Amino acid sequence: MNTALAKRVLETALLCSTQPVTVRDMRVLFDDALGADTLKVLLEELQFEWAERGLELVSVATGWRFQSRPELRIYLDKLNPEKPPKYTRAVMETLAIIAYRQPVTRGDMEDIRGVTINTQILKQLEDRGWVEVIGHRESVGRPGLYATTRHFLDDLGLSSLDQLPLLNHADGQAAILASLNSPQEDSPQVSLSLDENDISETPDSSEGKTHE
Repeated sequence: MNTALAKRVLETALLCSTQPVTVRDMRVLFDDALGADTLKVLLEELQFEWAERGLELVSVATGWRFQSRPELRIYLDKLNPEKPPKYTRAVMETLAIIAYRQPVTRGDMEDIRGVTINTQILKQLEDRGWVEVIGHRESVGRPGLYATTRHFLDDLGLSSLDQLPLLNHADGQAAILASLNSPQEDSPQVSLSLDENDISETPDSSEGKTHE
């Protein structure tokens, strides 16, 4: 297969896929006739060829995908005026703590935030597919250790945690997560918007809280 045809096959597969495509899956397209290095070259050529178009080819945590360019969001939003779900500051701060300090226990999060964390917050993040328990700390009660998922990185349009901006404070980290990406019509990216009114959380004093 010549390079032009291989690139066209790769381009078509990426455009038609509803999920990021891994290099392993790309090799299957060509019955393993093309190696990872060759595929990387083809992907870079596709990125260059699409540089001036409305879509861009990007690498995220679970593979490669085409997505609309961020600067075009204001136009695409007119086709889909429905607002994406928004999250309370408590949810975003908890997510930021997990993203920047992982792996962490619920007790660690409460120590950092200075308040008891509502169980619903962690459930909401787990249901969204952004965090998961990856193990347990060998201490009293063996509390669960929370970490972010590859799906979380995909939704932010990142390929690794190293791409998160370096910040020291949880509130700043939460704001960064909220502003990293906007929803895009043709990709699974979501908006991590702050909204103090959408989800109610009863503020709890840090005194007498129980670490789980």
